[in-house]
Amino acid sequence: MVGRLGGGVSIIDARGRKSRQSEDAKLALERRLGVVSRTLTNQGKARYAPIVAITTPSFNQGRFLEETIQSVVSQEGDFSIDYVVVDGGSTDDSVAIIKKYESLLARGEWPVRCRGIHLRWCSEQDQGQSDAINKGFRMATGGIMAWLNSDDAYAPGALGTVSNAFAADAGCDVVYGKSAYIDESGTHLGAYPTENFDRDRLAVVNFIAQPSAFFRRSALERVGYPDASLRYVMDYDLWIRMSGSCHFRYLSEILSNYRLHGESKTVSPAHALANARECLEVVHKHFHWAPANRVYAYCAGWYESNVHLPFLKKKPVEVGITGPVALVKYLAMNRGIRLADAKQLSLRNLRGLVAGRKLY
Repeated sequence: MVGRLGGGVSIIDARGRKSRQSEDAKLALERRLGVVSRTLTNQGKARYAPIVAITTPSFNQGRFLEETIQSVVSQEGDFSIDYVVVDGGSTDDSVAIIKKYESLLARGEWPVRCRGIHLRWCSEQDQGQSDAINKGFRMATGGIMAWLNSDDAYAPGALGTVSNAFAADAGCDVVYGKSAYIDESGTHLGAYPTENFDRDRLAVVNFIAQPSAFFRRSALERVGYPDASLRYVMDYDLWIRMSGSCHFRYLSEILSNYRLHGESKTVSPAHALANARECLEVVHKHFHWAPANRVYAYCAGWYESNVHLPFLKKKPVEVGITGPVALVKYLAMNRGIRLADAKQLSLRNLRGLVAGRKLY
């Protein structure tokens, strides 16, 4: 099932007026390159504003999807939004929700607070989240790009803050900000641990909150799209690849709400081992180094997934067994000990592991 794809797509402007996509060659080229949207002032002069291209991959997330869509189409500022929702053939009410907002925009019944909203969607089987993201990126126009998962949401004013940051710094390739953790009901749980950008530090911890990260199309095309073979850390892999050639800017504003729930791959125990394994492999591939905390997280994930005797599940016992195993694997992967990792082997961190805290 496909909605609003191909030529002649409807565009809704800030006054709720529906027009047809121009066939003018110059404007078509501007939009395809994703630099700006062009309108005319009262004096007949061209006025330019950025196009922010957002892709939402989704599959059977109807209970959260409406909040996600609302958070995109409610953004206010001097920019246009090119919004692509890529549904994986959901069997819940996802398609009905998407159609609802398509209809509201088409009839001019949604209060558009930016230059315009260009909404397209499709619902068809895909090869997973990364494949859906890439499908949306290939469809999208816009010089500023991002993806917003269907259980997350943008904070009010996020896209305006981001577009202003890019406009103020022509040399900036990636902008990322803070993100708030929320639960299934939207209750605030705390803050994602974001930090100022440091490439070496990125090997140890992913301090870039995916729903609060935005990048120029030119940066994406330079390093390549998200790796479709990755199921868990496609965002982390992309940040690492971008870190080699792109300029990052960290904003202090909260740009998104990052939802944690039982089905989330980020926190689900069922995905913990695979997540840790994929993370370790990606870091080792790009940095040619396996940080101690990444190795330990993988070994601990394996232990928790495969050891089920109650007395062996006690945290001091787990650390006592997992620690030596992790050390052997660390030495095998690195053929030595790095100073940065040696500093992590403190009594304080050991006590933290016993208490269930992460090793960083």
